[in-house]
Amino acid sequence: MPRLTALNLFPVKSCRGCAVTAAEVDDRGLIGDRRFLVVDGEHRFLTQRVQPRMALIETALADGSLVLSSPGHGTVRVPLQTQTQNAKPRTVTIWRDTVVAEDCGAEPAAWLSAFLGLPCRLVRAGQAYTRPIAAHKLPDPLLRGVAEGRGVPHEVSFADAFPFMLLSEETLADLNGRLEAPLPMNRFRPNLVVTGAAPYAEDTWGRFRIGGVIFHGATRCARCAITTTNQATAARGKEPLRTLATYRRDADGNIMFGRNLIHETKTGRLAVGDPVDML
Repeated sequence: MPRLTALNLFPVKSCRGCAVTAAEVDDRGLIGDRRFLVVDGEHRFLTQRVQPRMALIETALADGSLVLSSPGHGTVRVPLQTQTQNAKPRTVTIWRDTVVAEDCGAEPAAWLSAFLGLPCRLVRAGQAYTRPIAAHKLPDPLLRGVAEGRGVPHEVSFADAFPFMLLSEETLADLNGRLEAPLPMNRFRPNLVVTGAAPYAEDTWGRFRIGGVIFHGATRCARCAITTTNQATAARGKEPLRTLATYRRDADGNIMFGRNLIHETKTGRLAVGDPVDML
């Protein structure tokens, strides 16, 4: 039986993640995952696609705060939540979505601007934030109904499009067998890592349970230049996209690796070691 072998939170979209042994789930995914976003001077989202140095920003969740740090650049702490009366709304753009977020203030903005070398600010998903999953991104009619809120959470955080991304150890091992130099799992930034199935088996998973949470496989995950960015150095190369392009392109030319998920249960808990039960 497949089982969960790793859980990863990415508190700030496109910054370095942190591994945990257990995590709680809410209607937007793993609590603490991609609840913060870096935006530029025009309030548009920033990612490693255009700012690979974001890979060098370490994140941690401790004592009710988000902690940002990087060797030689010090540390800045940001409250995970703010009092409603003190929240400063800021309208920001992520992909084609325009959402209302909370500005996190001058201190993290100055730290990030100095580190990245351009004016930017940090925002959080606060009480006014809402971002429905785009139903047209779900090919299955049942999942389109799910995304519209009929029995399943329909919100997504600052993630690209879906609350969760899952990848199996066997899938990565198959890719690494095709590469001259193997790549670590962090190149692909999955929330959920599993083992105990055939390579690429997750492509076909429909409805399944991990721990106390029921998931639906939504779409395969289209990969971008972030996978070519060394997460320890921010250096860019050609792999794995060059190799994946030889056998993992879909009909539209997208390179697919991993599985996007939505979840049926609004609350629950996941822990490393949980079995994966097909339903």
